[in-house]
Amino acid sequence: MTNPPRLTSVPDGLIHCPITPFTASNIIDLDVFAQVVEFLLRQDPAALCVNLHLAESLNLSLEERKQLAKTCVEISAGRAPIIINVSTPGTDHAIELARHAAEIDADSVMAIAPYYWKPPQDGIYEHFAEILSATDLPFIGYNSPTIMDGVGISPDTLTRLLERFPHFIGVKDASHNWEVFLELGRAARKIKPEFGLFVGTEWMIPSLTLGGKTCMSVFGGIAPNFVKSLYMETTEGNLEAALELQYKFSELYQIIKVEYPAPTKAMWEIMGRPVGAPRRPQRAVSAEGKKMMAAALERLGLLDTEPHGW
Repeated sequence: MTNPPRLTSVPDGLIHCPITPFTASNIIDLDVFAQVVEFLLRQDPAALCVNLHLAESLNLSLEERKQLAKTCVEISAGRAPIIINVSTPGTDHAIELARHAAEIDADSVMAIAPYYWKPPQDGIYEHFAEILSATDLPFIGYNSPTIMDGVGISPDTLTRLLERFPHFIGVKDASHNWEVFLELGRAARKIKPEFGLFVGTEWMIPSLTLGGKTCMSVFGGIAPNFVKSLYMETTEGNLEAALELQYKFSELYQIIKVEYPAPTKAMWEIMGRPVGAPRRPQRAVSAEGKKMMAAALERLGLLDTEPHGW
């Protein structure tokens, strides 16, 4: 199958994110990964994004990340655009992953501001500029200052990058600070009106009503019907109904935040899609913890309304 043209803008809709399954011997299970990708493709995603923190990218080697990226591109075979997360603390490693993404015909790359090192904004600009210069793939920035020790993309840095790189198409903002979200959008759209600003989890009401155009989903492989309903109610302006669903998401989010992303793997298992334990230092959820999660999913009406099994 011939791949469709590469992205020229961030797609509208839900971006689903494959997680990384491991065998009992702590090796990537590519057979189960194929099931993960196929399941998410059946949810009609706007795109898939591979090797996010949800997928335990911090605990994967560069070669493992390349393997997962290549496998996802091959399995999707043009059925959905594939975004490759190339985020690393080091610029050289991010460039290596970005060039590999271009080699395997991925549709876009995404990178976060370098973490741990805490460079100033000039250093963040240079980090992104070198990744953007390495390929002509559409590029998505990733802003997460809360998680990454206060290191994020300032509106001024975003403006400088947009003025130089026309293939900079969007920013995923995981600050959960709506002033930051608005200021990034205001800065970007002065230069690029079609610039795609979106949120990194299912906080859909605030993001989609403040200029966001898509959502990167954490729960798309757990409760895809629920996620799609929240998106549709919000985009269609049914905010009273959307708010009730947003409350449900918030309750789920409080659960998965604890030792993230291990609870997401437990929920995949509860829904009949086992993907193995997380890698250390993340710890698998206990049997008692899984019972509590199953009870929460049942209380929220998700056990009986979502697909079970592959």
